[in-house]
Amino acid sequence: MGIFVFLPLVLPLTAWPVARLAAHRLPPRTATRLLTAVAAVMATCSTVCLALLMVVGTAQLPGNPLPDSWSDPEVRAAVPQDEIAGAVAIPALLSVVVACARTLWRHAALRRRAHRALAGLPGTEAVVLPDARPYAYALPASRTGRGRIVVSTALLGHLRPAERRAVFAHERAHLAARHHRHLLTVRLAARANPFLRPLSSAVAYTAERWADEEAAERVGDRTVVARAIGKVALSGGSVREPVFAALAAPGPVPRRVAALLAPPLRAPGRSMAFTGVGLAAWTAAAGAVTSAAASANSALTLAAVLHAATPV
Repeated sequence: MGIFVFLPLVLPLTAWPVARLAAHRLPPRTATRLLTAVAAVMATCSTVCLALLMVVGTAQLPGNPLPDSWSDPEVRAAVPQDEIAGAVAIPALLSVVVACARTLWRHAALRRRAHRALAGLPGTEAVVLPDARPYAYALPASRTGRGRIVVSTALLGHLRPAERRAVFAHERAHLAARHHRHLLTVRLAARANPFLRPLSSAVAYTAERWADEEAAERVGDRTVVARAIGKVALSGGSVREPVFAALAAPGPVPRRVAALLAPPLRAPGRSMAFTGVGLAAWTAAAGAVTSAAASANSALTLAAVLHAATPV
C-alpha cells in the first residue's frame, strides 16, 4: 500500500476550487450533479482507506479476533508508520460510522415526523397549513405516498398570485429532481471526510439555484421568481426543505436574486474546459480518479499481503 493509502484522505482538497467556482459559473443542474458525484467518490475512497488502516491497527491489539499472522512485521510493513496510523484509524473510522448513522437516523426521523403531521389531510400534492409562521418546503415521497408541497397561509399572504405560482414551481422542482438525495449524499460525504464540507455547502446552494431556474422556466418570468424569493426573505420566513438531509437554508438570498435578474448561465461547452472553472473541474475529476485508483491499489495490496500471511 505504501503512502497511497493516505492519498484519498487528503485528495478532497483538490475539489475546493471547483466547489467555489461551479456554484457561480456553471448551470446549477450541472454544478449540483458534478459536486455530488465528486463528493460521493472521494468520501467512499477515504472511508475504504480508513477501513484498511483500521484492519492493520486492530490486528495489533491484544485479544483481537483477527488471525495472529495479520500482525506480523511483513503485514505492518505495508503501511508507513503502521503503529500510529493504525491506532488513529480505529477511532477515526468509528467516528465516521457513528456520524453517518446519526445523520441517516435524523433524516429518516424528520421525514417520518413531517409525514405524520400531514396525516388525515387531503391527499393533494400541495397542502396549505393555517400557520402564522411563513414557510414552504418540499416533502419527499414516503414508501406509501408521494411527494408533497407544504406552504403556510402566512407565507401566501405576503405574495401575489404570480409569486405564489413561483413558490410552488420552486418546490415542485425540488421534488422532481429529488434534490434531497443530492443533499443527503454530500452531507454524508462531509461526515466521512471533513475536507468535503465545502462541497456540501456548495450543493446546498446550487440545489436551490437549480429549483430557482426551473421555477423561472415554468413561470416564464425570472423577475417574478426573484421577487418571490426576496419577499419570502423579507417576510421573516424561508423557503426550506426541512426533510432534506442538510436542513439547508435557501442560500444567500442576494446572490440568488442577482442570478435570476441576470441571463441564465449557458451549458458548458468545449471552450469552458480552458477557463478557470473548467480547469477546477478537471482538477477535481483527477483527484476523484486518483482517489479511486489509490484506494483500489491499497485494498488489493493489503488483500494480497494478508492472504500470503494467513496460514493455509
